[in-house]
Amino acid sequence: MNHYDTNLDKNAANYVPLTPLSFLERAKDVYPNYEAIVYEDRKYTWNEVYKRATKFASALEKIGIKKGDTVSFLAFNTPEIFEAHYSVPMTGAVLNTINIRLDANTISYILSHSDAKVLVVDRQLHVEVKKALSKLDKKITIIDIHDKFADQSKLEKIGDLEYENFLNTGDDNYIWKMPEDEWQAISLSYTSGTTGNPKGVVYHHRGSYLMSTGSAVAWNMPNRLNFLTVVPMFHCNGWCYPWTVPMLNGRTICLRNIDVKKIFELIDKYNVTHFGGAPIVLNMITGAPENDRKKLKNKVHVLTAGAPPPSIIFKKMKELGFEVMHVYGLTETYGHVTQCAWNDDWNEFDEEKQNEIKARQGVRYPNLEEAAIMDPETMKEVPKDGKTIGEIMLRGNVVMKGYFKDKTATDKAMAGGWFHSGDLAVMHPDGYVKIQDRSKDIIISGGENISSIEIENTLSKHPSVSIAAVVAKPDEKWGEVPCAFIEMVKDKPTTEKELISFCKETLAGFKVPKQVVFCELPKTSTGKIQKFELRKKF
Repeated sequence: MNHYDTNLDKNAANYVPLTPLSFLERAKDVYPNYEAIVYEDRKYTWNEVYKRATKFASALEKIGIKKGDTVSFLAFNTPEIFEAHYSVPMTGAVLNTINIRLDANTISYILSHSDAKVLVVDRQLHVEVKKALSKLDKKITIIDIHDKFADQSKLEKIGDLEYENFLNTGDDNYIWKMPEDEWQAISLSYTSGTTGNPKGVVYHHRGSYLMSTGSAVAWNMPNRLNFLTVVPMFHCNGWCYPWTVPMLNGRTICLRNIDVKKIFELIDKYNVTHFGGAPIVLNMITGAPENDRKKLKNKVHVLTAGAPPPSIIFKKMKELGFEVMHVYGLTETYGHVTQCAWNDDWNEFDEEKQNEIKARQGVRYPNLEEAAIMDPETMKEVPKDGKTIGEIMLRGNVVMKGYFKDKTATDKAMAGGWFHSGDLAVMHPDGYVKIQDRSKDIIISGGENISSIEIENTLSKHPSVSIAAVVAKPDEKWGEVPCAFIEMVKDKPTTEKELISFCKETLAGFKVPKQVVFCELPKTSTGKIQKFELRKKF
């Protein structure tokens, strides 16, 4: 008889399902009059944010929204999408945030596949959304967000309801619903599919709670921080920071669109302390004209993820007063789950070596149980030699529930009891991961594996290169060879010959690009280079 398992059962007093919804309620109870969210001339306290969220939840329930329903949002980084992270799951429904840059066909597919009952949409998006709705074979409730700070010429009406008016049909004393089980779905995010339709990634309340607490610990986030929403809140639920920041009584400053001058202005005006952004955003910040910049009054902490950053970006950001930490994750892992945690022993290295280390994907977050580099065929870990390439495999409570209505894809992604990331990497002797490429982006030339990221990192060190992307180009002799696509720094011209010579200084001959193309690179809304578009050129 085991006394530890006898008469010591779970009950309402000692077991409550984990949910990030409780963070907002606590913020309202403890800090009711503190400023919680700011957007242009709109400012709300925690008490006001809580009331707005519960009233919107009540309004949704009045039109029939219930547990297990999907409520979709197509919105910029404004208070409405922040509130949705609470109001929608308060009814038991699931929040589906959609990428604002998607085409009508994909939007229509997501609304249909997700079984969306309601779509809340910013009127600036009326062109694609109206096309998308015309393709749907069902009628859903449309609620418009009318934002006076958007382009006035594009604010055409989409639906019959408007956000503020709809919110005010809700009850002030609405009693919101805790999840019955922490495994209950809280959100649905669709991955950007490069081939075929996107897949719906399902998060649960437990994972969202643990992601929030783990992020705060891993990033040493203090109470009362000022957080700027550079990462779109439709992307991995804004890396889950709409849930993290209220836990810390932080203030969220909304940035509707990526605008470097505006970023500097908001940092200065609100003493911004933290924000996240893809390397391309950091590249925009470091490349901003002098008259668009403002000198930082305090150190600003930055997380970068979404694409492997070139090491030079850490040097450039530090010179401006930003402290950057590199993290790694996927939509399927609630955002970032590994970090380049700094080791004091590395302070003795020269700056270039330090920046090379900072570009690693690092070690697991405290909320992730395991991260390993494995041979996907044998499911055995590769040697920790910094050379042997394997696939990043992850395991823990911040791995998705699975893909919505897609058992085959879910089973494949979770095969062998690990989540298969699709990212190829090496493990250094110190246990730090360094990505070499996406499995589909690795270049195999004459039987040799070439990391496109290694070449991009080299090219990015050239003073004339703003952004570099390298893909495989078919070749009769070698099968495929590296081809570089370059966005140049303004007023710093260079040539194909000069860049190839620059690469030859540090790269093995077979890794040197055989062709350089100068152009504007195609990007997703989160700053990832769309390499599949570049490959189409061949």
